[in-house]
Amino acid sequence: MLSDRRQKVLQALIEEYIANAQPVGSRTLVDRYRLGVSSATVRNELSVLEDEGYLTSPHTSAGRVPTDAGYRAFVDDLLSREYGEDATGGMFDNVRDAATKMDDLMEQTSAALSRLTDCLSVVVAPSLLASSVKQISLVSMSSRRMLMVVVTDDGQVFNRSVEFAEDVSADELADVQNALNAALSGHSISEVRKAEGVRIEALSSPLARIVIDELVVCMAKADEGRAHSLGMSALLSKPEFSNSSAALPVLQVLEDDTVLMHLFDDVGSADKASDSLEVRIGKENSASELSGVSVVAAQYGSGAAQGVVAVIGPTRMDYSKVISVVRSAKSALKDL
Repeated sequence: MLSDRRQKVLQALIEEYIANAQPVGSRTLVDRYRLGVSSATVRNELSVLEDEGYLTSPHTSAGRVPTDAGYRAFVDDLLSREYGEDATGGMFDNVRDAATKMDDLMEQTSAALSRLTDCLSVVVAPSLLASSVKQISLVSMSSRRMLMVVVTDDGQVFNRSVEFAEDVSADELADVQNALNAALSGHSISEVRKAEGVRIEALSSPLARIVIDELVVCMAKADEGRAHSLGMSALLSKPEFSNSSAALPVLQVLEDDTVLMHLFDDVGSADKASDSLEVRIGKENSASELSGVSVVAAQYGSGAAQGVVAVIGPTRMDYSKVISVVRSAKSALKDL
């Protein structure tokens, strides 16, 4: 546990480093921050903070920069504070009001996050497998081909073309359509896939089983594109990534949607004082390629219909601002 004075010196140094991306010396802290102590005391506190692993000196007499441990102490202090309503919340509310489709909402929220933080933003939509079926339409295109249209309870529409090995009449499709709507309406795709609470016995015909299988495949395919990310150029423009050897591993990992989704697997998995907001700093990330970035993420929604809103930036990110913006986005999306 850091003393109040040491925490104050660490906070000042981190704020200065966040602003300028240059090692910070004691003279800078004394000149620019009201620490209420002498230069000698500041130098001594910096030395102790370095010995304890919160700071490091990249070069002799070149000033100090925060370590992951230093950022962690700084962020834990931020998370322990009470955050009131932020002005950015209104902006996210406007984004939500303007969006007409779920994909539009995810894209616009991601764009606002990136614009407000100047970092990479990621918004992961709630899994479609948690969506409930509202209506299924089976449209005969030919004797061996149909178009399946699925409408979910939240207004999303999906379609899939299905080929049959044998001739299927329009009347047969109509019968299966009616049976499917009677049996599946109000059930989630996950329940349909597992046959939980669904009167599958009423849909035991080979044609009905084919349509159900195609329905699950359709929604599973659509579910793969849940991550909406923007701002990669903003992230890579930071001084930390000016060298291509530093930027390339980050770029390769973050462009892999599978890896990107796994970054948020355990967000909101525990009841935390930080209101389920997760901050992973540098080497705290499971992928070694992301040791130079920090991830601030929060879960939104409720029950099975939960998504994630996140910002990814250098470990030198403006944590206070990013945490506030992510919380505002989470609040705007909470009722999805």
